[in-house]
Amino acid sequence: MGTRAGGRRTGPKCIAIVGPFASGKTTLLEAILARTGAIPRQNPVSSGNTVSDHSPEARAHAMSVEASIATTEFMGEQFTFIDCPGSIEFSFEAEPVLAACDVAVVVAEADEKKIPALQLIMRKLDDLGVPRILFLNKVDKAIAGVRDTLKMLQPTSAAPLLLRQIPLRKDGVVIGSIDLALERAYIYREYAESEVAEIPGDDKARELEARFSMLETLADHDDELMEQLLEEIEPPKDAIFDDLAADLREGAVTPVLIGTAEKGNGVLRLLKTIRHDAPDIEATRKRLGAPDGNATVVQVMKTIHTPHGGKLSVSRILSGQVADGSELWLPGGDTAKVSGIYRMLGKEQVKLSAARTGDTVALGKLDAVKTGQTLTSAKGGAKQLFDVEPPQPVFAFALRPRERKDEVKMSAAIQRLAEEDPSLSLRHNQDSAETVLSGHGEMHLRVVRERLEGKNQILVEGHAPAVPYRETIRKPVQQRGRHKKQSGGHGQFGDVVIEIKPLPRGSGFQFTDTITGGVVPKTYIQSVETGIRDYLKSGPLGFPVVDVAVNLSDGSYHAVDSSDMAFQMAAKLAMKEGMAACSPVLLEPVMKVEIVTPSDATSKIIALIPQRRGQILGYDARPDWPGWDVVEATMPQAEIGDLIIELRSATSGVASYRAVFDHMAELTGRLADEAMNANGKAA
Repeated sequence: MGTRAGGRRTGPKCIAIVGPFASGKTTLLEAILARTGAIPRQNPVSSGNTVSDHSPEARAHAMSVEASIATTEFMGEQFTFIDCPGSIEFSFEAEPVLAACDVAVVVAEADEKKIPALQLIMRKLDDLGVPRILFLNKVDKAIAGVRDTLKMLQPTSAAPLLLRQIPLRKDGVVIGSIDLALERAYIYREYAESEVAEIPGDDKARELEARFSMLETLADHDDELMEQLLEEIEPPKDAIFDDLAADLREGAVTPVLIGTAEKGNGVLRLLKTIRHDAPDIEATRKRLGAPDGNATVVQVMKTIHTPHGGKLSVSRILSGQVADGSELWLPGGDTAKVSGIYRMLGKEQVKLSAARTGDTVALGKLDAVKTGQTLTSAKGGAKQLFDVEPPQPVFAFALRPRERKDEVKMSAAIQRLAEEDPSLSLRHNQDSAETVLSGHGEMHLRVVRERLEGKNQILVEGHAPAVPYRETIRKPVQQRGRHKKQSGGHGQFGDVVIEIKPLPRGSGFQFTDTITGGVVPKTYIQSVETGIRDYLKSGPLGFPVVDVAVNLSDGSYHAVDSSDMAFQMAAKLAMKEGMAACSPVLLEPVMKVEIVTPSDATSKIIALIPQRRGQILGYDARPDWPGWDVVEATMPQAEIGDLIIELRSATSGVASYRAVFDHMAELTGRLADEAMNANGKAA
């Protein structure tokens, strides 16, 4: 026993800091940087002066809105910490970061309301195969005992939560911790290293019980340790530490450390655990399936556009080294030249001449490179190691600059923002002539708008995107349309008789002709269809027409005055007069919606669906997600625009949904009148 882990992993490490919103991630990073000497003192988050608070949007909303990178040194080794946003609206920032990091520190607290958010994070770590340490924060404010808290949190983790420390209390106040592996007590000192002490006699029995529980969990993966416990033989400490490191690296357990980041308590033990137990770049390279050999391989974790330095690609050097001026191959065979290598501490950058295996650095001026791409020195490029697949957007608005002269500038600015945040999507709606920006919540897009107006000095206006209403007809009509005009020289003449009739929902448009005797020459039949299709772009209610069949049955022509344009005009006239008599009716798109929600909020979700004219199809437990449900419903698209705001409000910010088009349904009455008025058509 004692050789499973194979010793301490040295070299640069990359550590992601993740956790639910307001769990203390930024505070923990600030405490780490102060403890390692990277910054002179620990600044409280409320001051707005922390390393992560380098954007005005983060300061304005008192929350992280993007990943923040900080490299420091601890006991002669280089650690890069990446503080990832906790809000689900910005959670996609973490995915390309987690793919290339060695270990994640999950910051949590004894708050039952945050369990669903914690479960989302732990599931993502499981999916990516990232080892993790759980830092149980704010232990000085916790009412429940630590072991009771772990029982509450265990359902969020597929791996056992392994308690490595228990709190040391005096008169009901947490004054320190007891390390179960070292069997030592540590007395907390605010913003300073803890004082080592003997375990008080009154706490010895509690320590022994907690320690035995820790060893039992470790023994599940170590037969020799199991035999020693059964024979009541005290295992050697070095063997215990070896098991702790091996189980963390294999993802067999999630070690739990305790502390209060706000006071810098527990930070040193966390740093030592990362130093001694965390895996290194070799394990990360293996997890990603990076190619063996001598080639340099680089994984891009984040894109940043700086005001003066241009584009920076925050990257992990998986193998080899990168020098300033190095040429790297992109997937697909293009190349890019590195212009500047930087070590980052928030917004501060230190220029380097080169980066080696394991380093996390920002590479300058790789204009064609995107977040999530794999770069290599090998000619022709390497296979993509990680695919960036943003979740389906759940909120959108149409936007335009207040001044038309800013249209090109706005488009370029949004392009840069989308490079920094691949979860943003931009599209042009041809029906409504709107530029529609989509993302993962109201706050997500609010921050984008603030960046357009603040960072890019572009004033914009936004509103809910137009709903793609359509119209159809209820009864058939036969209608003649004649276009005749004489104005010197050749005149214009076209004469058609058409039969308009409704089709089943979803049929679209059908055109036929039953012309006999050449009353409308074949050369003009296509012109009639063109005129009809042009009219169908906006029917009598002001919307595109669907589910209509038109048959050209009769007509006449003039040998001299008939023309392609004349028959197009005749067809439009026939359609305009005929459609008004066909009992036109408005259609609205209805979506099939799948909502994922914590089970304790399912009743709230079911109650709000009918309020949005939705119809519940059913609900069931979410497969392999204990404590979660899936609710299925149909709902008009017009009611989905701000649905996510209400869903998140009912679920402490964690519910989400997917929506796909299902069918078109008739819309009448007040809602139809409002839709037509909004479209500029009288009801």
